Amino acid sequence: MADTAGQQTFALERLARDVADLLYVEVGEIDPDESLIDQGLDSIRLMALVETWRGDGAEAGFVELAERPTLRAWAALLGHPSGASRAGR
Repeated sequence: MADTAGQQTFALERLARDVADLLYVEVGEIDPDESLIDQGLDSIRLMALVETWRGDGAEAGFVELAERPTLRAWAALLGHPSGASRAGR
């Protein structure tokens, strides 16, 4: 049986909403393929996201997310299949 709870919890839409809330912008202003660092995310806000997401069951940590700072990469890392093409990993 596939674990779909994590996939639903960390869908691209949810990640975009969480980041947009922290950056005080509209969800549509966040480009899922552009570096979130370039879009205004800093390390303190990233740490806040990691703590929130760990509370919801995420296993990825700060370093993993910081190394690939795009929403699409995060969705793949956090287990949502529509996030990116990491299906083989």
